[in-house]
Amino acid sequence: MVDEVLSDRASDDAIDVSRSIQRETGVTFHVATRFLPERVRVPTYVLYAFFREADEIVDDPDPPAPEIRRERLAKMRAAAHGDRPPESPVLDAFGDLSDRHGFTERDIEAFFDAMARDVDPSDFADYDALDEYLRGSAVAVGNMMCAVMDRDDPETLDHARALAEAFQLTNFLRDVREDVVDFDRVYLPESALAAEGLTPDDVRRLADSPALRAVIRSELRRTERRYRHGVDGIANLPDDCQFAVLAAAVLYAEHHRLIRAQSCDVVSSRPTLSMPRRLWVVAKTRLSWSRHGDPRTVFDRVSAVPAAPEDSPPGGLRSRLADLSRAIATRSRRVLSRLGVRSSDDR
Repeated sequence: MVDEVLSDRASDDAIDVSRSIQRETGVTFHVATRFLPERVRVPTYVLYAFFREADEIVDDPDPPAPEIRRERLAKMRAAAHGDRPPESPVLDAFGDLSDRHGFTERDIEAFFDAMARDVDPSDFADYDALDEYLRGSAVAVGNMMCAVMDRDDPETLDHARALAEAFQLTNFLRDVREDVVDFDRVYLPESALAAEGLTPDDVRRLADSPALRAVIRSELRRTERRYRHGVDGIANLPDDCQFAVLAAAVLYAEHHRLIRAQSCDVVSSRPTLSMPRRLWVVAKTRLSWSRHGDPRTVFDRVSAVPAAPEDSPPGGLRSRLADLSRAIATRSRRVLSRLGVRSSDDR
């Protein structure tokens, strides 16, 4: 089956290495990836390993001079575009995926531009600057995943953009302390900090304060709006991919529960999901999925993200009607898909 997913260019060794990289360095994502069908699961291993190889150039624990890291990124960028021979089995496998699924030069460029920015980090002035960074570090990744799932319609890509951004923003909130200590980076925009009388240097001092907690609470809410919009598009994905993506969303959002349990103090310690907690989150998501079969309904019921206010009026009647409406729409799309008919929502 693997030879139907990747050509002979991608050796079994490349796939094994990619799987190991994801299992060891991206445990939360690895748990969700295992629920994907093989035709998507194997490419996902390769994509993750490819992104990780770039990360390791930028985030080397014993980093060489910036010009050396920029040179290594430039070589990897050229190989990703097919302009020079790949220097690793993972990069070769990525090239095969790119040829098969038509990854765009724009997405590849955006990704490497974001990586290059991290070599010489500077603070983000505002949300526009942060969103530009997310275009490469998150949205390009989501676009490639959609390509592997054979989904490229504008609606699905719009929802995928929001979900990819939400994942990355959660990472930023979880890793505030680690990013300062290890890389001297602050991903909280200056404008958001200034609203509470803070600067990026205040974050670098790793001093907890009511003002910083207020910023984190605000950023949690902003990120959660993107989760809701992103999850609304999961129903557009292939049936056998939906649960895996939903599980990833619920798992990543679980960090928000941990952050709130720490009263939004993210500079004293890093909130971390234990493996038993990950498995519990997946189990309750699976149970709810078996009962409801609609991504947004399940997400609202089991995730750490509060339902949108308009979905939770007094008495909950509108919420239940919304759940029912979404479930009917999702099941209708599945029936039409099995019959080979595209719904009006897909056109």
